[in-house]
Amino acid sequence: MSNLKSNVKKHIPKDWLCDLRILYRLGIETISDIARTGWVNLVIVTTMAAILLIFGACFRTALSISSFSKEIGNALEISVYLKNGTEPAGVKNEIQKFEHVQSIEIIPKSESWTKLKNEMSLPNIDNPLPDTLHVKVDDPENLQTVFDEIKTVPSVEDMSYARDLAQKIELVNHVVRTITIIVIAIMALLTITIINNTIQLVIQSRKDEIEIMRLMGVSNWYIRFPFIMQGALYGFVGSFLALFPLKYVQNGLNNVHQFFMIPSPVGAQSLVIAVMFSMSILFGAIGSFWCIKKHLQV
Repeated sequence: MSNLKSNVKKHIPKDWLCDLRILYRLGIETISDIARTGWVNLVIVTTMAAILLIFGACFRTALSISSFSKEIGNALEISVYLKNGTEPAGVKNEIQKFEHVQSIEIIPKSESWTKLKNEMSLPNIDNPLPDTLHVKVDDPENLQTVFDEIKTVPSVEDMSYARDLAQKIELVNHVVRTITIIVIAIMALLTITIINNTIQLVIQSRKDEIEIMRLMGVSNWYIRFPFIMQGALYGFVGSFLALFPLKYVQNGLNNVHQFFMIPSPVGAQSLVIAVMFSMSILFGAIGSFWCIKKHLQV
């Protein structure tokens, strides 16, 4: 029987005008469902806008905190003290081959000794300082990895870096990522719950009409689609309303970046807007889909 249906469908000519009429009809159905919901639409949209605003503000703040942490981390460097008689340029070339090494600066011992004598009153003795390399890595999280690799170089006498500060920066980044994931999970749960309850009200108001459509053999997706579109539309409108107060959050964070002379993350606002719209539309559609699947069994 299924093979017969497939063969029949293959020989039915495709009419794009018919497809457009179907889409038009589905759009009308979606608008009608929204109109049936009445003043509840305002409550739903404003509630979703508030949820999305909180999400957008948290996400945007997380990006700024990560930017601050990375900027501070980039200022961290590993100080490598070489043994006497070692050629600094040769050691530099060797370390430069290590993964995650971004740049290396050679500080000759004569330069360090001159600077130290200018800052302190020292007796006239031979220079006891070693040649030093200042090694910067591409990411603060890779400091310890590079540190352990440089330690294996035979020409290295001693090494140091701000280990405690690097660990605190890594902890801050971990906390920020965790909070962001939690906020996304909460936003998803609230959005799906709100949309689920709303679509359930619409389904109850159209129960007899939907039953007639099913008895007439109307496609399941034809019944589902207007509800899914309604949930997605709620997410879109909620995100659109959240853009206006979110702009003030963005301006405030930009002022903080300017005050500390740390550049704002490139494309941060565009990323927040794209993620906010995508997730709100997706979660709105998912909430509608689950609701109609559960209550109509179609």
